[in-house]
Amino acid sequence: MPLSVIVVSADSGPGLRDCVRHVLACTTSLELLLIDNASADGVPQAVARAREHDPRFRLIQSHTNLGFGRAVNRAAAQAKGELLLVLNPDCLLEQTSLDRLLAVFASEKQVGLLGAVACDEQGVPDPASHRRDPLLRRALASLSGGKGERVEVEGAMPDGLVEAEAVSGALMLLPRHVFERLHGFDEGYFLHCEDLDLCRRVRDAGWRVMLAGDVRVPHTKGGSSRHRPIFVSRHKHRGMWRWFRKFDPAARNPLVAATVWLGIWAHFLVQLPGQLMRRASGK
Repeated sequence: MPLSVIVVSADSGPGLRDCVRHVLACTTSLELLLIDNASADGVPQAVARAREHDPRFRLIQSHTNLGFGRAVNRAAAQAKGELLLVLNPDCLLEQTSLDRLLAVFASEKQVGLLGAVACDEQGVPDPASHRRDPLLRRALASLSGGKGERVEVEGAMPDGLVEAEAVSGALMLLPRHVFERLHGFDEGYFLHCEDLDLCRRVRDAGWRVMLAGDVRVPHTKGGSSRHRPIFVSRHKHRGMWRWFRKFDPAARNPLVAATVWLGIWAHFLVQLPGQLMRRASGK
């Protein structure tokens, strides 16, 4: 079997049904491994019951929330495909998009990781689909609006195949041997920034990270996080700190590192009132 699609759910809601339906509507030879991080909404189990006679589908049930990267690693260890497609549960994959992504591996050399352009319901591309390493100097340029190279890539989203420093973790296609060589996702991240980490390690190991700018995938962001914004925000900020310590040369300066740590958690605290309001409105 050439392709294994891995979807991680965590109270992802009814949109998970559409994600699974789109994947299994593809005629490509594939398997779909849905690994559930202790959802309480019952949707993964309902999907599994509806697909119990489809040999391409398998539910892997975790009774605790493993985090995103660890869940993908667990599913990948059971996957049979030569290519691994990590797909968010709120992404809708079409056959034409999948054909284009697979064609890249047939025509390009040394591709270690391939992404697509995630779009919202209005078709607006997510800037996170094409970005750079979030180095401190770039983050400061982005925050200040001043001169200098920024984290986000300026200009229109590419409409063809380009090399990138990082792509969105909403959709990542990579060869199994690359994933295994890098020991998968860094499980030190629980949620957020593990995609940036993997892109960086792919490049550091000598493979190319590429973006298929002509592949647009509908992506409804935040399906798993609307009911627990504080939890998600805390882990996002933890991920930012971990990435900085691992890869940013500025982290070698203790004073700079301490300032960045304070800045990250000050940003979390500033956002906290809004997160509390979101949680209250969600209830």
